[in-house]
Amino acid sequence: MKKIFVLMLTLLGVQTYAQQAKTANGMLQGVTEASGVISYKGIPFAKPPVGDLRWKEPQAPQNWKGVRKADHFGPQAMQRAIYSDMMFRSDGKSEDCLYLNVWTPAKSVTEKLAVLVYFYGGGLNAGDGSEYRYDGEALAKKGIITVTVNYRLGIFGFLAHPELTAESPHHASGNYGLMDQHAALVWVKKNIAAFGGDPNKVTIAGESAGSMSVCGQIASPLSKGLFVGGIGESGSFLGNLSPVPLADAEQRGVTFARGITLADLRKIPADTLLKISARGYFPTTIDGYFLPESPQAIFSTGRQMDVPLLAGWNTAEVGAGNVLGRAEPTVENYKAAVQKLYGDRAEDILKVYQANTDADVLQVATDLSSDRFIAYATWKFIDLHSKTNGHPVYRYLFAKKRPVMANAPAGTVDHSIGAAHASDIEYALGNLSTNKVYAWTADDYKASETMQNFFVNFVKTGNPNGPGLPIWYGLQSSIPKVMVIDTESKSQPEKNAKRYVMMDTFL
Repeated sequence: MKKIFVLMLTLLGVQTYAQQAKTANGMLQGVTEASGVISYKGIPFAKPPVGDLRWKEPQAPQNWKGVRKADHFGPQAMQRAIYSDMMFRSDGKSEDCLYLNVWTPAKSVTEKLAVLVYFYGGGLNAGDGSEYRYDGEALAKKGIITVTVNYRLGIFGFLAHPELTAESPHHASGNYGLMDQHAALVWVKKNIAAFGGDPNKVTIAGESAGSMSVCGQIASPLSKGLFVGGIGESGSFLGNLSPVPLADAEQRGVTFARGITLADLRKIPADTLLKISARGYFPTTIDGYFLPESPQAIFSTGRQMDVPLLAGWNTAEVGAGNVLGRAEPTVENYKAAVQKLYGDRAEDILKVYQANTDADVLQVATDLSSDRFIAYATWKFIDLHSKTNGHPVYRYLFAKKRPVMANAPAGTVDHSIGAAHASDIEYALGNLSTNKVYAWTADDYKASETMQNFFVNFVKTGNPNGPGLPIWYGLQSSIPKVMVIDTESKSQPEKNAKRYVMMDTFL
C-alpha cells in the first residue's frame, strides 16, 4: 500500500521524503522514488574549493545544523559546453561543486549492502554526476547502493605550477580532480553505513575519463583500503594516456599564467578563468604525491592496489576517419595514411592492421583508430593488472551498436560498424529509457540487462558470474577469454593480442 501511495505522489510530481540518514556532518533527508529506492542528492563531501582553496587538495566538509534536504543535485563543476550528448540535471554551474549523490534500496542501516561509486567521463574537462545516463536508481533496484561523485575539471582540477608546488605540504601540484575523487571515497568509507551500506564493500567504476580515474585511484597509495574492486570502461592512465612529469605540467602552467602571480590567479572570477583556460592544456601529473611514480612503473612492479578488476572497451571507439581523415576508404588511401602517421614503422603497422581489399579498409581503419585513441591504453591497464595482482581480472568487449535515432525517417539504415565510445554507459547502468535520442529495442534492453547483472554481481562478490548469465572466465584462469557483450553475450578467446603487442612497441 505504501509503494502505491508513493507511486501516486511521484506521478503527481510530489516528492516524498524518506527516512533520515545521519552522516558525520549532519542529518540528511532523502526522497523516496517510485521504485522504493531512496535518493540523497547534492551531499557536500568537501569544503567549497573557492578563494584560497582554489588549487588546493579538498578539505573536510563543514558540519550543518538541523536536517538538510537532499532533494536536488548540486552544481556541476566549471566547464565549457564540449560534448552535445551530456544532459545535466545539476543546480547550475559553480566552482563550489564538490557534491555527491546516493541511491539506496536499504530500509535500515543494518543491511550492509555493497556499494558502487561511479566517476563520470568527459576528458577530465566536462561531465557531472547529475547526468541522466549515470542515474543510480536502476542498479540500486538490484540490491546495491550507487553513488555518483563530482570532481573539479580542466584548469580548476589539473593546473600545475611551481608556486602551487612550493606552497603544497606534499610539494605537489595538479591532480586536484583526482584528489576530489579520493576525498569522496574517504567520505563514503566514513558515512555509507548510514545509508545501509558496507564501508568494506565499495567498488569504484567509471567510463573514459572515469575509467582513467579508476586506474589512477588503483595506482595511488592514498587509496589503499578505500575500495575492494574496480570497473573500467574504456580508459586508463597507461600507454599513450600516461600522466606527464610534474616539471612538464608546471611549465604548461607557467606558460598559461604568463607572469601572473598565484595570488592574482586565485582572484580571477571563475567564469573568466574558464574562458581564458581554453587556450591551455592541463594534463594529469606524476605529482610525487597522489601519483608518486608513473602508473606504468607502479603497475609493472605490482605496487597498485591488489583488487579484482572488470574492464574493457567498445568495438568502434572512434571511426575510421581518425586515421583516414576525409579520404575514401581504399587500400591506397589507407596505406598512405598509415605511412604519414608512422613513417619508417608503417610496414609494421600494416602487417598487423592489414587491409587486403577496399572492403576491408573501413573495419581495419576503425580498429587502428580505436586502438590509438583509447583501446590500447585500456588493454595495457588490464594486461598489467592481470600479471601483477593476486585477484581475478575480467575483460569484456562491448559490441552492441545503438539503434537508429528515434526521429530518423522510416527505412533509415545504420552504417556504423560497431559500438561507439561512451555508448555503453546507458546499457551498463540501466538507463536506456532516459536517453530519448535513440529508438531502443528489446534487443537493447536484453543487452543492458546482461551488462547490469554482470556489474552488480561484480560489485557484490568481485565476480561477474551468476545465474542466467553466460560464463565469464577470468584472464588468469585456465581458459582465459573475453566476454563479448551484445544481444547474445558470450565468452570467446582473445583474437587481437598482436595489435596491442604492436602498439606496445611504440611506448
